[in-house]
Amino acid sequence: MARGLQRAAGFALGAVTAAAVATATYAVAIERRAFGLRFEELPILPAGSRPIAVLHLADIHMAPWQRNKVEWLQGLRDLEPDFVINTGDSLDHRDGMRALAEALAPFAGIPGAFVHGSHDYYASKFKNPLRYLGAPKFGPHMHGPKHDTPMLERVYASYGWADLNNSAADFTIRDTTVQVLGTNDAHIELADLEATAREQQRLTERPDVTLGITHAPYRDVLDGLASLGADALFAGHTHGGQVRVPGGPALVTNCDLPVEHADGLTTWHTGGREVPLEVSAGIGTSVLAPFRLGTPPEAVLLTLTARG
Repeated sequence: MARGLQRAAGFALGAVTAAAVATATYAVAIERRAFGLRFEELPILPAGSRPIAVLHLADIHMAPWQRNKVEWLQGLRDLEPDFVINTGDSLDHRDGMRALAEALAPFAGIPGAFVHGSHDYYASKFKNPLRYLGAPKFGPHMHGPKHDTPMLERVYASYGWADLNNSAADFTIRDTTVQVLGTNDAHIELADLEATAREQQRLTERPDVTLGITHAPYRDVLDGLASLGADALFAGHTHGGQVRVPGGPALVTNCDLPVEHADGLTTWHTGGREVPLEVSAGIGTSVLAPFRLGTPPEAVLLTLTARG
């Protein structure tokens, strides 16, 4: 009897170990490379407006050896977006700039706007994974080597994209005036909503629609952008939780955003308003945490349409 129990326990342990190895292999070798597209529609434009296709890129986390990611990103140009929103963490490895520029070069000439995430300033550095179970913000000791952020901004500028880190700008897209409000990354305490508001006050156009963009969707930033008139909010940072039970909710968002908003198009309630919130699960991962489970990488094509 004892030997039978030991044998059964051994089989059970072996099965659990095999399942764990298979899951880890899938998360590292398959799912994190399973790039996909999510399509959404948002009726927030004035009646009679023509649709506007907005390509939302988030959390590319580029490293120089990621040729499959470069080619996939280049292929997104075939979607023919009218506007590009990049919500940051495009870099990761200190030598990723050239690959990133190559990946995004096909979008040159398409109007767009960007804000930064922490990884656009600093390369990855190993951190205790248990920190993600709270709502951490970086301190100086959590930063890796510095990136050449001014070079990154020059690359974006060469495409014609507007720097909206704590700023605002108006765009005319398909005869619609689109105002975009942005903040720098709240995760490293660079968001300055007062600066964004000052830049907004300098604009002379009366917009048809206003979008708010940020990297890390902390509640105070989302509330602040909505209070400035944003009709929809865009963010990244969460990686959709990065590891979740397939089909189940995210466990964490790596900020104070509730897990039910970890990815997808949801509704943010603030100041008596209901504001659409688009959070991308992102395209990459940190090179020091190269895995995804239950939240595959994505880009989002969100079509703004006229209100019914």
